[in-house]
Amino acid sequence: MRKLIYGMNLTLDGYIAAPGDDIGWSVPSDELFQYWSDQLEATDLSLYGGKLWRTMSSYWPTADQQPDATSAEIEFAHRWRAMPKVVFSSTIDKVDWNTRLATGDAVAEITRLKAEDGGPMDIGGATLAGAAMRAGLIDEYVLATAPVLVGSGTPFFATLDSWVNLNLVETRTLPGGVILTRYETRR
Repeated sequence: MRKLIYGMNLTLDGYIAAPGDDIGWSVPSDELFQYWSDQLEATDLSLYGGKLWRTMSSYWPTADQQPDATSAEIEFAHRWRAMPKVVFSSTIDKVDWNTRLATGDAVAEITRLKAEDGGPMDIGGATLAGAAMRAGLIDEYVLATAPVLVGSGTPFFATLDSWVNLNLVETRTLPGGVILTRYETRR
């Protein structure tokens, strides 16, 4: 069975975006950016909700061609394009860059994908990850918590029907006061 990992940058008060989908507070250090790039390299399949897909696909397909692209950005862009991806959306009709579109029941499809042989999968997008959380499908949570409070916005964690007990597996302090924490779901 594959492992499903949900990880994102978030504010100290728990939001992945401030009101208006503003992520201007999230400027990752080189070390944090490299961490996410290494995570992508260690992942076999990425699952995206529609909103996050639109954000990622508007930048990463050509990020390596920008004149000011760093070597880390070039590497991430190559990894991102090569990574097999599934986008869950009923409003998107076409996807590119080694991606397929899933328009049916997301929880059923994620359950099916988890049951397959293979390496880890990551999941991104608050709505999609929230559905997977409520269904008990997330095996690991990775939080890169920035020292900023935004007051409201898009929360990292979904409203749950029952508690999810976790085990802390890693804590790391990164430049800029970002705290990286990894938790595994206790089953």
